Amino acid sequence: MKRMNLAKYLARLGAALFVATAVLPPLALAAEDGSGPATSIGVPQINAERAAGPSAGSTGSSGGVVSVSHPLAAAAGARILEAGGNAIDAAAAIQFALNVVEPQFSGIGGGGFMMVHLAAENRTFIVDSREKAPAGASADMFVGQTFLAASTSGHSIGVPGTLKGIDYALRQWGTMTLAATLAPAIRLAEEGFRINRFLAADTYNLRTTLQPETRAIFRLPDGSPLPAGHLLVQPALAQTFRLIARDGIDPFYRGDIARAILDVQLRSQIGPAGAGRMTASDLATYDVAVRQPVEGNYRGYTIKSMPPPSSGGLSVIMILKLLEPFPIGSGGEGWRFGGRHALHAMIEAMRLTFADRAVWMGDPDFVPVPAKGLLSECFLATRRAFIDAGSRMATPLPGDPRACDSPIRRPHSRLPQVPVEEEKGMHTTHFSVVDPAGNFVSYTSTTENTWGSGILVPGYGFLLNNQLTDFNFTPQSSASTGNPGANDAGPFKRPRSSMAPTILFKDGKPLAAYGSSGGPTIINTVLNITLNLVDHRLDIQQAIDAPRLSVTSAAGAVRCEGGLPPDSLRQLAELGHDLPDVAGVSFCNESIGSVQAVVVDLQNSRRYGGADQRSEGTVITLPRQGR
Repeated sequence: MKRMNLAKYLARLGAALFVATAVLPPLALAAEDGSGPATSIGVPQINAERAAGPSAGSTGSSGGVVSVSHPLAAAAGARILEAGGNAIDAAAAIQFALNVVEPQFSGIGGGGFMMVHLAAENRTFIVDSREKAPAGASADMFVGQTFLAASTSGHSIGVPGTLKGIDYALRQWGTMTLAATLAPAIRLAEEGFRINRFLAADTYNLRTTLQPETRAIFRLPDGSPLPAGHLLVQPALAQTFRLIARDGIDPFYRGDIARAILDVQLRSQIGPAGAGRMTASDLATYDVAVRQPVEGNYRGYTIKSMPPPSSGGLSVIMILKLLEPFPIGSGGEGWRFGGRHALHAMIEAMRLTFADRAVWMGDPDFVPVPAKGLLSECFLATRRAFIDAGSRMATPLPGDPRACDSPIRRPHSRLPQVPVEEEKGMHTTHFSVVDPAGNFVSYTSTTENTWGSGILVPGYGFLLNNQLTDFNFTPQSSASTGNPGANDAGPFKRPRSSMAPTILFKDGKPLAAYGSSGGPTIINTVLNITLNLVDHRLDIQQAIDAPRLSVTSAAGAVRCEGGLPPDSLRQLAELGHDLPDVAGVSFCNESIGSVQAVVVDLQNSRRYGGADQRSEGTVITLPRQGR
């Protein structure tokens, strides 16, 4: 990553885009044109004596730190901190800026989860602004449809929650107005910015061509994709943000913007069956939820992460607890980073967890989610018994944790294997913030697929999500098997997510905040980072750079990044694991997730950041208290 003075960097981009002008310290930046592929460091050098988290050789900061997937959004958050805002204020500015510079991944037409730790109260909670299904949603609304047709039609659009979530968080815990946090995004949209290679590549996506408003912004006049370096100006989005800055969120949920959303969601690629079902009442009555994190302990650390309706936190902690008895990070070469035994155990634990996830996890406001049972040793011991170091298990059936979810123990049972559609949403965005007072935000947000539904609200410049395709396409509720249909669609229900904004604690104190993009691979990316920090004793940047491995189904197809030891891959293939294969040789070349993290050295309270070069990850640190 490049390092340069922020003031010089902003001068080259147009410093007028930002609300403050004071010089910040040097920051790590990817090449401005996005050149150079993301690379793996291979098997990292492990230091068993190093405390998990802080980067070796870095001096850290006594001020705030932001870690974001795009440098312009990072700069927006840093300026808010520099102007005296707290982590919640900075998070709002970052998210609005991301709507401008990463429109394909998140924005006010989508939803997300903002995890907050308030230092003064020693309290951690989540603002859940996940989209909701409209009152007219039904369990069979996607039956027989292809993912592409369904996800690019209006009936895939959930009631957007991002704007209401940010507004709620600012009112409850922020120190700045909604208008102040919108200011950097307004200027970015109005004056434009030079797009990086990641956004340029994503304009090749079919979803940029299906609707005239989307095509007009994210394609050239001749219909070709945008090149890297193209100046992207979004005047309609700037005007939308100005309207919200002036009048608050009411125009979006009750006024002119709401009416435009309702009109455009009627578009369909598949005829009347694909038209949106959202009404004015659905928008006007949308509400956020404040939830308590799901919590687990792993080797003396406490993990707090996103509870249902996301499956992310529960799944990460389930996998960790399944792995805890195994000597990962010690016990010989096979258990070290990239060792054959460690990778095998990870794969098997992922397969078991995804089998259980498919049945039991959904919106807890509508279905009972047996979280206590899923995380109990009573249940996990029965699942762990399937992991054999010398062989690959057959495709596991889901287990039944209900016997362990209440004080009255009943015999264990397993449900029949159920058909589960492949999850397609592969893009979100994640960023992390710590402010000078020690408040943390770990925030994952999305419009679901790249470019969401591909439907842009005419005259207002923002894209709408396709979040409802996260529901089961085929209803799973079955009295005969006891399958609760936890993720079947229904009125006002939030679809199951994989997002996992996470904070890692040691001795009751926050150590690291992190999360990832990547659809269902988010779960395993967050797992990889946690193992790298806790078991392999990597610093935060090493933990992010290290090659990743992911399995997102009970069947066990393995996705993996370059840099894992070839000998380990060969032995996994010999066990029968389903690895990518080129000319008969196991081969890994995926890019999995994008992690942005902030950490604290608990010995001296200095703050650090780590950012992912699988995207244009950027860390900015402030050396002093905000004004």
